[in-house]
Amino acid sequence: MYGCLQQPMSVQSMDIPITPEDLIIPDLGPRKFPSPGWQRNFAAAGGGWHSDGDRIVLNDHMDSVRSAMQSDVDPPSIELAGPRSEIYFNPADTCCAIVTCGGLCPGINDVIRTIVMQSYYAYGVRRILGIQYGYEGLDPACGHPALELTPELVMNISCFGGSLLGTSRGARDPKVMVSRLEELGVNILYVIGGDGSQRGAMALDEEIRRRGSQIAIIGVPKTIDNDLMFMDRSFGYQTAFAVAFHAVMSAHAEARGARNGVGVVKLMGRDSGFIACSAALAAGEANLVLIPEVPFKIDGKTGLLAWLEERLAARGHAVIITAEGAGQELIPNVEQTTDASGNKLHADIGLFLKDAIIRHFKARKIEANLKYIDPSYIIRSVPAAPEDRIFCLNLGRHAVHAGMAGKTGMVVACWHQSFVHLPLGLVTCGRRKVDPHGDLWRSVVESTGQPAHIGG
Repeated sequence: MYGCLQQPMSVQSMDIPITPEDLIIPDLGPRKFPSPGWQRNFAAAGGGWHSDGDRIVLNDHMDSVRSAMQSDVDPPSIELAGPRSEIYFNPADTCCAIVTCGGLCPGINDVIRTIVMQSYYAYGVRRILGIQYGYEGLDPACGHPALELTPELVMNISCFGGSLLGTSRGARDPKVMVSRLEELGVNILYVIGGDGSQRGAMALDEEIRRRGSQIAIIGVPKTIDNDLMFMDRSFGYQTAFAVAFHAVMSAHAEARGARNGVGVVKLMGRDSGFIACSAALAAGEANLVLIPEVPFKIDGKTGLLAWLEERLAARGHAVIITAEGAGQELIPNVEQTTDASGNKLHADIGLFLKDAIIRHFKARKIEANLKYIDPSYIIRSVPAAPEDRIFCLNLGRHAVHAGMAGKTGMVVACWHQSFVHLPLGLVTCGRRKVDPHGDLWRSVVESTGQPAHIGG
């Protein structure tokens, strides 16, 4: 499906035991209202509907298919996203709300715009609220009023980075937040956010079920680190590594322009090295890539410093890319702290490498001209690239289809090139990581010519 880019399947995802029951998407109840007339006309012209029985297998590896063929039990499968012929909510009486949580990411405004446009024009929903500054906006103590979102208000927001609604980190009391949703008369809440945000959405969904309220919780997964489970990619990722590509090319120009020039680029990637890998492959000029999934050493005959000294002697320049979460165990006296969302805050591996390299070559009386580039906040705050905008549009469309059908406790995602519904519990069960034995890391090693393990 256009709007999904290929990304190697996560071996870590496949290692998690999954039963068919784990993949059931809850419904608020029977669907009593027909989908809007224009959609029925489209279906009559051959566009077709999706039913809850339209599914794709979770694991499309041949070994998994053979195993299923030898038993009487269907393999675990995922519900396909798309419009249903009947819907749960009456559009004339429906109020939906949108909240954006966590760090900024290219494409947030595109998703907001699509949800508003799809709700308003495709389904006829006339009351659409924007919750300001993340989950803070659902806590009356914070004093953030809800915004009335209209097509006119969101028409041009795709041209801008950031979030029209603002964002924040940190959990809030689900009881307080659900009470606020009830007070506002919200029927569907769209949560645009990453791992921590979707865990918050799961807490909201559990409190709603405990009360017996009829509020649908639909997640739209957001993280430029691309580390959410069971999806080909998350929106903003392609834009992020495209911007990172330019930083790498600048580092290469700086390194080539000086005698024994060294360019060090630190990219986002707290626990996963996808951006570092993709930027290196796109640029084709990196000589060493460091990611959290592959440990390395600084000192010793096969360590980073020895490798760099040999590289400069042979070629006269070098470009090193490091993900922010790489090599944390090498940095002494690091106090382990977390941000408001519970994410571990890392020490600055880029500055650590910069200082270590300068000290090493100074002690050996070897000239080295190092340039350090950290484009982190530039990467996450730019508007989405065209392909990401298409992807955001498709995620937003399918989120609205799911919400109006009465689906809840789920996120929309792209898996095996199809848009699907995933339970919140599945998406938040771990972090997707680069497989050190997989083809993505192999392609990086082959592209850079670096040892598979520095210091190993």
